[in-house]
Amino acid sequence: MREVLVRYKVKPDRVAENKELVRAVYEELETVGPSDFHYATFLLDDGVSFVHVAYHGDGNPLATLPAFRRFLENIADRCDEPPVSTELSRVGSYRFAGSEPA
Repeated sequence: MREVLVRYKVKPDRVAENKELVRAVYEELETVGPSDFHYATFLLDDGVSFVHVAYHGDGNPLATLPAFRRFLENIADRCDEPPVSTELSRVGSYRFAGSEPA
């Protein structure tokens, strides 16, 4: 399984727009319902930094979603700090994505 964290900062006047684009991705995920995929997005307390965490098997279903492509279209224009993707290596977890008790 692959675990990835993406962090970026949007311009203060683009926060609402970014939230709407993110919400559209989740709406499409609900419709498509990819299995073996966990995804969460968080707005940090500075009000402009976003963190996306994904946990998935082979392939990333986000790449196939029109809403995600719309989200990526003008990301550079929306950001003060561009997205940085980091591969995670889980050391431990409790009831986190993919670790729920059987």
